[in-house]
Amino acid sequence: MTAMRVDVKVVMLGKESVGKTSLVERYVHHRFLVGPYQNTIGAAFVAKPIQVGEKVITLGIWDTAGSERYEAMSRIYYRGARAAIVCYDLTDSSSFQRARFWVKELQNYEEHCKIYLCGTKNDLIQEDRSLRKIDYHDAQDFAEEIGAQHFETSSKTGNNVDELFQKVAEDYNSTAFQYMTGKTKLAWLRLLQAACHIFTDSPGS
Repeated sequence: MTAMRVDVKVVMLGKESVGKTSLVERYVHHRFLVGPYQNTIGAAFVAKPIQVGEKVITLGIWDTAGSERYEAMSRIYYRGARAAIVCYDLTDSSSFQRARFWVKELQNYEEHCKIYLCGTKNDLIQEDRSLRKIDYHDAQDFAEEIGAQHFETSSKTGNNVDELFQKVAEDYNSTAFQYMTGKTKLAWLRLLQAACHIFTDSPGS
């Protein structure tokens, strides 16, 4: 079997049971898993092609373990990531503090990794607003402070899940040129310049 090429490495981070795996399942397989909670051990990987304009970009999504005992292992998986979806549970205030921890980790060790702050289990809030433990504006202010996009999602209903991953792909597509190596960027510019000469030198131009 031929391995699928991955354009952008995306890592899922957050406290255990915030719903990282459910987000990936909803996005990739369009389903919501029910039943007893099962911890992710280490990390799980899935590749997902996504259309962005006329291009197809493949996201390589790493779903990491949220338990603190796997913290060192999670660091292995976010190395080289271009995007990180840092999740917190809207009904669990401690999960937001844990999200802050992961943001700091990324800022310290993966400064070029773009961060997306993701509140999960929005469907529970819609059913009973008293369950909300993290104020929307507090989370939004934090996202603006760290230069992150902020989404509130529901893996159960699918609310904002596709939009979240679509934004990751669109941002990568619009900034990919910035991450080219010097030689690659020079070659790309020469190719563009040559194409411009062909166009301007063509008959009737």
